[in-house]
Amino acid sequence: MSDTGDGRRQEGRDGIRGTARGRAPVPLSVLDLVTVGAGSTAHASLRTSVDIARLAESRGYHRHWVAEHHSMPGVASSSPAVILAHLAAHTSRIRLGSGGVMLPNHAPLAIAEQFGTLEALAPGRIDLGLGRAPGTDGRTAAALRGPGRLDEAAEAFPRQLAELTRFLDDDFPDGHPYARVHAVPGPVQGPAGRPPLWLLGSSGFSARLAGELGLPFAYAHHFSAAGTLPALDLYRQSFRPSAVLDAPYALIGVSALAADTDAQARAQVLTGALSMLRLRSGRPGLVPTPEEAAAYAFSPLEREFVDGWLANIVHGTADEVRSGLDDLAKRTGADELMLTANAHSGAARLHSYGLIADAYGLPLEAPATG
Repeated sequence: MSDTGDGRRQEGRDGIRGTARGRAPVPLSVLDLVTVGAGSTAHASLRTSVDIARLAESRGYHRHWVAEHHSMPGVASSSPAVILAHLAAHTSRIRLGSGGVMLPNHAPLAIAEQFGTLEALAPGRIDLGLGRAPGTDGRTAAALRGPGRLDEAAEAFPRQLAELTRFLDDDFPDGHPYARVHAVPGPVQGPAGRPPLWLLGSSGFSARLAGELGLPFAYAHHFSAAGTLPALDLYRQSFRPSAVLDAPYALIGVSALAADTDAQARAQVLTGALSMLRLRSGRPGLVPTPEEAAAYAFSPLEREFVDGWLANIVHGTADEVRSGLDDLAKRTGADELMLTANAHSGAARLHSYGLIADAYGLPLEAPATG
């Protein structure tokens, strides 16, 4: 990793390493769940995602990723590749990617074709983040994967990853059953770039695998904060230099929401906390309104869950959020922070990213031309 002399990281191979903008200690990025609030629609939420991507691009955020979730009424990001194609058509500079595609849910060839297509649409701007969790409950995962594939999913992940990599590089050896199978768009059509691979996780499995393969690693701090430091330590200890990276690069997902006042921020993040409580209780639904969340009668056990959930969300005024993010970057040594704003209101999420950009002095950049 190189440095400019004033603490800003330089852009690196395949756009993996970001450049810190303004007064941010590390690059800032966006993780979008395409949240659907009560009284709204998936159409409105997808329009908000475009607005967020445009704002993120204009304010110097490094990348905008979309998560894969299924059978969750409050989330409209079941098809990351489709959403990313739409975002690519409405942006020109920001990196776009999956945070992530759940590899066991899909055939490796299908993913290689989807992301080869995205790379052809937006050359040099696509990231392929991969996870091994289902992104949903077991019944939905079984419906996604088909009979007989659910039990083997976790154990098969390294094999599936290797297969996907070979499809992306079009380099199956002679004699392999897939030697004459080509992912298109892809290298078989001529020299072209391909999206860099990232491994995502909330446990040590992906951390160790990412390190051993010399890949960048993204940890889901936003829903598994207790395991952040052990996973990052394991990643760094396991890291072996590769053609992709000569040193570890660790990104962490962070729940963060800024508002004009503490009370407004608290009201919005409480809606996300109640939504998560219902999801964990087997009662998923649209993200409730602030009024519904404020009026909800939490049981003592529910209150304990919600208080614990809120403790891991960096929220408040813009200056308070900046302070919290700075502290988190320092404590974890993360190379990049990817912010997700889980709240009822699309306007509140958009406003939050703008306030955080202001707090860090991220410059307003003119749209790219050409």
